[in-house]
This record gives sequence, C-alpha cells and structure tokens, in this order.
Amino acid sequence: MNQKIKILMIDDHPMIIEGYQNTLLFTKKETQILEIDIANNCDEAILLINKSVEIQNQYNVLFIDISLPPSSDGLMTSGEDIAAYARKVLPNAKIIILTMFNESFRIHNIIKTIDPEGFLIKSDLTSSELASAFQAVLNNPPFYSGTVNSFIRKAITSDIIIDEKNRRILHLLSQGVKTKNLASHLDLSLSAIEKRKKQLREIFDVQDGQDETLVNIARNKGFV
Repeated sequence: MNQKIKILMIDDHPMIIEGYQNTLLFTKKETQILEIDIANNCDEAILLINKSVEIQNQYNVLFIDISLPPSSDGLMTSGEDIAAYARKVLPNAKIIILTMFNESFRIHNIIKTIDPEGFLIKSDLTSSELASAFQAVLNNPPFYSGTVNSFIRKAITSDIIIDEKNRRILHLLSQGVKTKNLASHLDLSLSAIEKRKKQLREIFDVQDGQDETLVNIARNKGFV
C-alpha cells in the first residue's frame, strides 16, 4: 500500500534544498510518494503552513533550517520560531531541525523548546545520513546526528546541573558580551547577574575569577 508523505523544506539556500530533495527522492522506499513544498524564508513558511491547515492537507514532515531571514512583521526571527509555531498548529507533524550551529547552549535550547524528531548538524550531514534520518523520523524517532548526540552524552554524564538563565549567561560570555551589558540581554538585574556568575565560578571551580577561564571550563564540559 502506497504511503503519501507531505513535506515542507524550509531553507534560504535553494541549492541546499535541491540537494535534500534529490536525496529523498532517490532513496525513498518504493511505496512512498513524496509531495514536497519549498519555503525560502519565514514569510513563505508561515504561508504554506497556514494553508496546509486551512485546506486540511497538513504536512507530515518539516525540514527547518535555523538561520532564516525574519518575517516581514518581525514576529518570526529564525527557524526556531517557525518550528515552535509548527508545533502548535501541526501537532502531528515530524520536525527535523538542520543547522550550522554546534554550540552546546543552542543545541540544548532547541531540544528543550522544540523537542524535534530529527536534529542534524549540517557539518555532519551526508546524503546517506539524511536518508537514514528521514526514514528513522517516520518510523522510530528521534534521530540526532553525531555532534548532537555527543553534547547530549556530555550533559547526561556530567554531575553539574545549571538552570536556563545560567546557561544563557555562559553563552553570552562566550560570545564576548561584557558583564555590564548582560542585563540588556537577560531579564535580570546586574546584581542578580553577579550573584549567578559567582555561583557559576563555584560550580565550575574557577580559581582565578576570570570570565575566560569560566567559559573555557564550561565549554570543556559541554555547557557552551
């Protein structure tokens, strides 16, 4: 019996989408019929998602690149926003995230907020892995690429537990943001940030009190 699979591929690089399409069409099972739509930005993605809901011909699988041009109204700024929206309006769809980002904070945040059925780092990606990910997501999700699994293992085996705000502080420090400017990125006062940084230095046993040392230790343990 044939299986019709409606797919939406969202990426702002047409050549990349063409590669994804060719791989899936070449490696699909004989019983699978693929219907593939394409969006190159947030506006196009929302339009197609909403249309699929309206005509009750909803997508089964969405491939979403994290780095996308924002929507014209500014409400959608990345693929993460699109994925979160798709989770609400297409609750039965399988979401596969594709990204060049390989930072621990970003990976952790996407898994927690989106919980994608597939998560692929583009630097890991090969045609065979994309094909394997597609079939695994359809039949036995989740499917995570090697880099994602590595970060997950580090987080599981670590005896260090830090909350989301502390993870965010570490991420911002690793991006070169100065302590005095952290408050503009976080819903915290400067004194609260200083207290959290002190806590982080104690957690990671930072002896010299330097932000660079804190970030390096946190990175080695998979938190950045």
